[in-house]
Amino acid sequence: MVKDFATASVDADEGEVRAKFWRTAKKAARHIPFMDEVVAGYFCALDKNTPLRAKAILLAALGYFVLPTDTIPDFILGFGFTDDMAVLTAALAAVRTHMTPAHRLAAREALVSD
Repeated sequence: MVKDFATASVDADEGEVRAKFWRTAKKAARHIPFMDEVVAGYFCALDKNTPLRAKAILLAALGYFVLPTDTIPDFILGFGFTDDMAVLTAALAAVRTHMTPAHRLAAREALVSD
């Protein structure tokens, strides 16, 4: 029962992140120097083979990233994405072992296609 609730919660978070990720990523790309890792983290979070704990960490961080009104609102030039970078850096460090070459390749391809 607890696992079903956790899975349902991650699925709901995944849907929200999917809906807002690319719009926010395009705005943030010039402010976040490690955007390729962020996008690889996005693909890792969507991978069915990624463990639930790692997915939850990534989706929470990516959810924070896509929220325009977080600790430091994203529209504040020069500072808006600094809190997002801190959260993303911590999340990516926590799940780095689950990010595969396939996630990184998908990220490079996605970033080139824009």
